[in-house]
Amino acid sequence: MQRTSIFSSNISSIGYDIQSAILEVEFSSGEIYQYFNVSEYLYNNLMSASSKGQFLNDYIKYNHRYQKIK
Repeated sequence: MQRTSIFSSNISSIGYDIQSAILEVEFSSGEIYQYFNVSEYLYNNLMSASSKGQFLNDYIKYNHRYQKIK
């Protein structure tokens, strides 16, 4: 999945696949996680949030199934 580099203290890049509704997040540590059933609306809100890490924690991390892929 292609990801977009972002400016964040703990996130390096974020990608989203609209067809599968998978959000992919690469953290500064190098770990990559995929979050499932993330709506396009939620993805757009994440990308426009002033603190992407806080938004991820508040609305995605604990509300969606995920897996570590790296």
